[in-house]
Amino acid sequence: MKNRTLAAQTKPVAYVPAAMPLTKHTYILLLQKFLFILCAALILLSPWFVSPEALALGLVFGLVIGNPFQRISEKASKYVLQAAVVGLGFGIDLYQVIDTGISGLLYTSVSLCITMLLGLWLGKLLGITPKLTHLISTGTAICGGSAIAAVAPAIKADVQEISVSLAVVFILNAVALFVFPVVGHVLNLSQEQFGIWAAIAIHDTSSVVGAAGRYGNEALQLATTLKLTRALWIIPMVLVSSMLFKSKNAKVQVPRFILLFILASVLVTFVPATLFIAPPVLFLAKRGLLLSLFLIGANLNRKTLRSISAKPFYQGLILWVVIAGGSLAAIVLL
Repeated sequence: MKNRTLAAQTKPVAYVPAAMPLTKHTYILLLQKFLFILCAALILLSPWFVSPEALALGLVFGLVIGNPFQRISEKASKYVLQAAVVGLGFGIDLYQVIDTGISGLLYTSVSLCITMLLGLWLGKLLGITPKLTHLISTGTAICGGSAIAAVAPAIKADVQEISVSLAVVFILNAVALFVFPVVGHVLNLSQEQFGIWAAIAIHDTSSVVGAAGRYGNEALQLATTLKLTRALWIIPMVLVSSMLFKSKNAKVQVPRFILLFILASVLVTFVPATLFIAPPVLFLAKRGLLLSLFLIGANLNRKTLRSISAKPFYQGLILWVVIAGGSLAAIVLL
């Protein structure tokens, strides 16, 4: 009886594990997260950040410090950019675009055809696989990563081909964001000339908008409109690509953000009431664009850079230089 009473009084106490000590790796990860969030907040709230600085800061995280939110930032960069582009539609007056945009539409159509033909020839000359050649050419001709993402399933490209083509286009985009405004000022290009040139010769919408916004508001409006009009070529490109590579099940979808951008432009042009909300929406859109550039830069890492072999990069570089130089000459001389 005493033994039972003693046993009842001495019930085993639940084991509570001691707190695990923080390791050096944990401290580094916490510091990376703190710095990442701090930089993102500064880009959103500080009036001193511009497009090249936001992208450069993102590249520092991606290549030097390390991106602690890699998966989240890859998805977030896409949606933040799309939302920013839609917001920029509230700054587009369609009447002004029509006055200046016909020649730009002609330039973009001609450059697209030339880019594809030249890109396919370069790929064959350099001995690059047909699908990788097609992806790099498409990304250069239309709208960078968006075009590659749309065409890749249609031609059944593998993960390596997609990642290499995206990396090539991204690197050249980063260069263009810094170089194009400098060249524009050196050559004393007008707002209209620079807007058309940026829309033709820069791959991704983010870099087009970033470079044009740095050059001036008129260039930003024209470049954004022409670039998104150019992005509509994704539809026939997916169809043609599926036929070339014999994929009958390819689905063609117009990106929703393009349709919403057009809707925003229509509203601000024809519905006077929307003029009251346009300024704050435009402000938020421009801050969102900077954030998207920061996130895009942070998504580039050393592993992706090492995956790029010389030949695909040479194809993308030569193609981009020829198109940028040729389109600039045509805009200045004609």
